[in-house]
Amino acid sequence: MSWPLSLRLALFYGAVFAVIGIQLPFWPLYLDAKGMGAAEIGQLLAAGYLIKIITNPLIGHLVDRRGDRRRPMLALAAASLLATLLYGVSHSFGELLAVTLLSAAAFTAMMPLGDSLTMLSSISHRLDYGRVRLWGSLSFIAVSSAAGLLLVEAPRAAILWSTVGAMLLTLAAVTLLPDIRREPSACRPQPLLPLLLSRPFLLFLAATSLTQVGHMMYYGFATLHWRAAGLSGGTIGALWAEGVIAEVILFACGARVVARFGPAAMIGSAGLAGMVRWTVLAASTDPWALASVQFLHAFTFGASHLGAMHFINRATPPGMSARAQGLYSSITAGVVPGLAMLIAGSLYQSLAANAFLVMSAVSAGALGLALLLHRSWRGGLVTV
Repeated sequence: MSWPLSLRLALFYGAVFAVIGIQLPFWPLYLDAKGMGAAEIGQLLAAGYLIKIITNPLIGHLVDRRGDRRRPMLALAAASLLATLLYGVSHSFGELLAVTLLSAAAFTAMMPLGDSLTMLSSISHRLDYGRVRLWGSLSFIAVSSAAGLLLVEAPRAAILWSTVGAMLLTLAAVTLLPDIRREPSACRPQPLLPLLLSRPFLLFLAATSLTQVGHMMYYGFATLHWRAAGLSGGTIGALWAEGVIAEVILFACGARVVARFGPAAMIGSAGLAGMVRWTVLAASTDPWALASVQFLHAFTFGASHLGAMHFINRATPPGMSARAQGLYSSITAGVVPGLAMLIAGSLYQSLAANAFLVMSAVSAGALGLALLLHRSWRGGLVTV
């Protein structure tokens, strides 16, 4: 049976975001049940980001040399599943840290390869990246909503075993992905130095990094903060889902929006929306107040991600696409937010809700950098 390419890619995103839909909102609850405090939770979550510094560029380099993507993704999906099973027998901070590094190294390296494969498919088969990617967001909505109803009150081990089940689905989905390969002449590595010395590319990395930093307090401590304020599991799941519903709407028309405004403006809108969103989260735990700004996730994450994918596609040569994705992932979704998550635990412990105001200030910085990017990049390749 030959499944349509768009369906196979959509199944991959759906499975991956089923994992994220469990872990992102509810993994802090699992770590809390393991006896970890706020600072330790922040450190463990940060480790999952920081490991990307090593693994993502390295794996991106190997993939650019090989030319294929599916077989490396299969190995990474299997490794992540096996490592996650070790959480069940890990109890001390040191044990949990080791398992986190193993699992996150494999799982997070798989994501930029999937994005790279999808962008290659969008070029060769005229697919709309946003409309394929939105199935991941829809999966996140369904899973996080169900998890809010079922897992918050359940034994905390249910969070782990639900994650393992979603990872099994991810492994199955990767087997269905297209085996897109480049000819050896097309995948000879090109030097990254011109890219790393490019002012537009550096501004791009800085702006998108700060939009991600703005989410660290949210990812790490929003669920714990709202739970402590008395919000029910169903309400918390619905708040997480609302943000991603708005993201889905943006992804559905993403190609037209990016064509109209450009990648730099998309990244700038993320900074502006973050200034509003994080200020409200600092000021209130009222469900209606929170619901009034959760739709801004379409901008704080969705617009930034779409802008980034289209910037990399337009600004980097095909022969370094996987490495550019890996570099973006390791810095923007790795080292910078990882360091921010290390700080987030201590900030939340000291400032409680006011820690979200720090994220609002960071978002203002992202807006300023995006404006500089808009001025300095003309829309073409940034390397010679």
